[in-house]
Amino acid sequence: MSSITSLGVGSGLDLNGILGQLQEAEQQKLEPIQDSIETAETEITAYGKLKSALSELDSSVSQLSDASTFEGLTSNVEGGAVSAVTSNDAQPGRYDVSVGNLATAGSLVTERIADIASDESIVDGEQSLTFDVADGTIDPITIADGSSLEDIRDAVNAQSGGALNASIINDGEGNRLSVNATETGADASVLGTNFTDILSGDVVLEDSEVQQDGQDAQLNVNGVDISSSTNQVEDAIQGVTLNLNEANASSVVTVEQDVESITDSVAGFVENFNNTRGTVDELTAFDPETEQAAALSGDSAARSVESALRSAVSNSVGGDGFNALSEIGVSLQVDGTLSLDEDKLNDVVTNQPEAVSEFFTGSDSVMGMGEQLSNALDRAIGPSGRLDGAIDATESRASSLNDRLVTTEERITQTIDRYRTEFTQLDTMMSEMNQTGAYLSQQLAGMQQG
Repeated sequence: MSSITSLGVGSGLDLNGILGQLQEAEQQKLEPIQDSIETAETEITAYGKLKSALSELDSSVSQLSDASTFEGLTSNVEGGAVSAVTSNDAQPGRYDVSVGNLATAGSLVTERIADIASDESIVDGEQSLTFDVADGTIDPITIADGSSLEDIRDAVNAQSGGALNASIINDGEGNRLSVNATETGADASVLGTNFTDILSGDVVLEDSEVQQDGQDAQLNVNGVDISSSTNQVEDAIQGVTLNLNEANASSVVTVEQDVESITDSVAGFVENFNNTRGTVDELTAFDPETEQAAALSGDSAARSVESALRSAVSNSVGGDGFNALSEIGVSLQVDGTLSLDEDKLNDVVTNQPEAVSEFFTGSDSVMGMGEQLSNALDRAIGPSGRLDGAIDATESRASSLNDRLVTTEERITQTIDRYRTEFTQLDTMMSEMNQTGAYLSQQLAGMQQG
């Protein structure tokens, strides 16, 4: 049997073309499966987008469900004497604060060193420099042989344990060593030093030492005199830190409900709710003109989530206080979004903060709006929520479709291989028949000539 190296050579037929057409026809079996896989993947992406929007909404709801959101206080300061920062321990109140003087750090400036540059040696032999302070002690500072004024400055800064800060002052006629206490208050005063005793005998000193005591801050809060070693006073008003800014000045400090923080939390919830609603509309839309449907158009899980959220914000809250979102300035619109009346919200938070807190956080006997919304969201995006169930089902469908695609591709390959084998056999058989026919024709022709 002769060997066929290219289809159609033996038969004279376009078997390669026929085989290509058959393969193209078989490949069309893959298209509906691929379309179904693409649809499933699009749905999974859409579910993820919806879940992300719901998660942001859940964060806002969690904030409104937390009682601490409504317990925050803030300080309002009138006047330039102080600024104030509140903590969780603060209590509402009004405080008249007057500042007599600010706390200052003590300082000491040595005599002037005449006619010697700051980098020239002024010490013979190793010396021990000491400083007397009003409260506590500073270990003697070792001054190396041959040290200059700059070296002494550096030694003080390095060896004083952060208690002193040394620098060099030039008063126009010579250099002086200036030492400041790093802390403020009378107890941080620098009272004296043995600086002149450690200098070489040929060093000439001029003028006199200048020493300034540190002083405590003096203030008065609601008629009570208070002394502080620093300008940051933490104990004068419970839960409030006063930062003293100006001497001989006064301020009025009012500690009150942090209205802005609460209204911001409610506004953030409204914004995230509307964003979620917009995401649902986008993912479930259908355009009748183009007949184009969004990824989750008609999807039961998405519509279920939308319905649950709409129901939750429409529900009432029991108890004697506020019962509906509309009573605090948040209204459900016809299109399913929420509208915020900022003036009304600000009014109820300012005048009825406890009622607003109970409306969202609830009580022992009443479920607050925050918990109602949280439960609705949990049913949507919780561990066994509707969206996770829908995602799992769609992922399972996509996996099955991928398996089916692989199986179908394998079957198509097998079919085309079978066609190729059959066409090869046909080509071979027709080639042999053509050869036999030619041989017989040749023999018959020879017989006729004979």
